[in-house]
Amino acid sequence: DKRYIDNMELSFLRAKAVASLLVENGISRDRISITGYGETRPIASNETDEGRIKNRRVEIKLVPEDKEL
Repeated sequence: DKRYIDNMELSFLRAKAVASLLVENGISRDRISITGYGETRPIASNETDEGRIKNRRVEIKLVPEDKEL
């Protein structure tokens, strides 16, 4: 997407958007940690459209409230 500086920025902004939705739906902001990985952690080949679509993702990991992030 040409509106963003690079894939790292785009990745971070995707994660930030998901975090905002979680906060809007009652999750405490201090329970959320976000990181963008850009092209550094693909789960599929970036050689195909299907692979690139799979790599445009946000992963959510749930941590019990009594544990630290």
